[in-house]
Amino acid sequence: MKLNVKGMGIAVALLWGLVMLIVGVAHMMFDGYGERFLNMMAGLYPGYGGPAAGGGMDQALIGALYGALDGLIGGVVLAWVYNRFARKAA
Repeated sequence: MKLNVKGMGIAVALLWGLVMLIVGVAHMMFDGYGERFLNMMAGLYPGYGGPAAGGGMDQALIGALYGALDGLIGGVVLAWVYNRFARKAA
């Protein structure tokens, strides 16, 4: 079975972007929620400050955009690697 590289990239981009947005918004609603996760992501994504930068809606949207971009790249790479190994195994 071969994976659709574009489809996998888009699916993972939407999923990871949504995770970043939900955790960012939940952090604004519930003090301290997901703070360690958001701080870790702030260390990976340049320009995203997470809770240390105020943790407002602007930071949640920046995190969601970074998450979507990261998910797109990760999903494409994952599908490509899977297809390479699936072809060799067949």
